[in-house]
Amino acid sequence: MSDTMIQMAQRARRCAEEIKKHKEVQLVSHIDADGISSAAIIARSMERAGIEYEMLFVKQLDENIVRKLANENPELVIFTDLGSGQIEHINNYGLHAVVADHHRPQGDLEMHLNPHLFGANGSFEISGSGTAFLLAEQLGSNRDLADLAIVGCIGDMQYRKYGKLVSLNREILDNNPDIITAKTDISLFGKQTRPVYKMLQYSSDPYLPGLTGNEDACIEFLRKIGFRCAEDERWRRWIDLTEEEKIKVTSSLLQYSVKNGLSSYSVNRLVSECYILLQESEGTEMRDASEYATLLNATGRYMKADIGMAVCMGNRGEAYEDSKKLLGEHRKNLVDGLNFVREKGVTQLSNLQYFDAGSSIPETIVGIVAGMSHASNNRHLPIVAFADKEDGHKVSARGTQELVNKGLNLSEAISQVCQEIGGAGGGHDIAAGATVPFGKKEEFIERLNELIARQITGRT
Repeated sequence: MSDTMIQMAQRARRCAEEIKKHKEVQLVSHIDADGISSAAIIARSMERAGIEYEMLFVKQLDENIVRKLANENPELVIFTDLGSGQIEHINNYGLHAVVADHHRPQGDLEMHLNPHLFGANGSFEISGSGTAFLLAEQLGSNRDLADLAIVGCIGDMQYRKYGKLVSLNREILDNNPDIITAKTDISLFGKQTRPVYKMLQYSSDPYLPGLTGNEDACIEFLRKIGFRCAEDERWRRWIDLTEEEKIKVTSSLLQYSVKNGLSSYSVNRLVSECYILLQESEGTEMRDASEYATLLNATGRYMKADIGMAVCMGNRGEAYEDSKKLLGEHRKNLVDGLNFVREKGVTQLSNLQYFDAGSSIPETIVGIVAGMSHASNNRHLPIVAFADKEDGHKVSARGTQELVNKGLNLSEAISQVCQEIGGAGGGHDIAAGATVPFGKKEEFIERLNELIARQITGRT
C-alpha cells in the first residue's frame, strides 16, 4: 500500500468514526457517473451499518444549496464527488459535514477526505467514487464495492492521461482481482450488449468517418473483411467472437481509420485497457465498466440520477429497464450533437477554440460532445462549448494532457474569469465547467483566451 493510500485511509477512518456516531445522515452527490457511483457506495455502506439516509443529487453545489441544507439542520451531511470547492460556505453556515471529494479543494475542514490534501491529483490518480470507497472500507466490510469505485473513475475518464488506470485507482483495481479485472481490448462502446455492426454505427468516441451513424456502411465494412454479422438467426456481439475474429476486426478497423483520416490520437485510443466487473452477468451493461459508467451518465444527464443509483444498489428490474431507455436517448443525442458541431464548425482564437450550441444541444451533455468533438478538431488548442440554460450560459471546457504539461489549468483559468465577470466554475486542469451570466459570453471567452495564453507561456 502506498504512503498516500495509507494517509488517506487514516483520514477516512476519522471520518468514518464521526459518521458512526449518527443514526441518520443526509447524502449529497453529483449527477454524473462518478457522483452516482460515489453516492451508491456510501448509501450501501450506510444500509450495512444500520444508518438511515436521505439522498440529494445536484448538478452543481453552490451557496444556495448549502444554505438550504443548513436551514434543514441535518445531524450530518456527507458530500461525495463535490464539496471541496464549497468549504467556505459549509463552514460559514455551520454545516456539520464530511466531504469525500477529488476536485481541487478551496479551503479545508476537519472531516475532509480529498487526494489533493495528500499530494495526489484528483484528475487521474483517484476519482470521487474511489475516495468514497476508501471511506466505505473504514465504515465496515465493503470491499465488494470496489467495482463501483472503478466504474466511477472510468466515467470520470481518469484513464485518459496514461491510457489506463494508475496510482490509487490502480491500487483499488489490483487489490480486488476477484471483483474486477483489466484486459486489453477494442475500446468501442457496446462490447457486452450490441451487435458488432451497431457497435461501429454508434461509435461516438472516437467518431469513425464514414461509419458512425451509417448502418449500411458498417455492415458493408464487416462483410468486406469476411465477418459473419449473424449466426443461427442471432446478431453476434463482440463477446460472442473468437479471439482470432476480434483481432481481425480490430486490425481492419485500425487500417480503415488511418486510411480515412482519423487523427493518430483517436486511432491510438481504439484499443485500450478495459475493465470487467466479475460480479455482474455477462452480456449486460454492468459487466463492462465503460458501459456501466455510460449507463449511469445517461440517467444523470437527464435528471434521473436516482434511477442510476437504484441500478448501483442492485435493482435489475424496473430501474435497469428505465436506465436502458435513457441510454438509448443519450446515445442518439450525442450523435446528433456531434453532427451539429461538425456542420457548424468551431471558432478558433489564438489560445482556444469554441462553439455555441445554444439550445441545439442539451446543456447536460454539451461537455461530453465537446470532449468527443475535440478529437476531430485542433488538438493543440483546448475546446470550449456554450449551451443555454435557465440561469445563464453553461460552459464546458476540455483540454489534452499535452496542453496540461505545457501549463494549462482549465479549472484555475475558469475560476479566475468567473471571479472577475461573475458566475461560478471549476473542475480539473484538463476539464472544467462554469455557468456565466447572460450577456457575458464574449467577455468570458476573451478573458479565458488571455489567461490560457499566460498559463502556457508562463507569463504573469
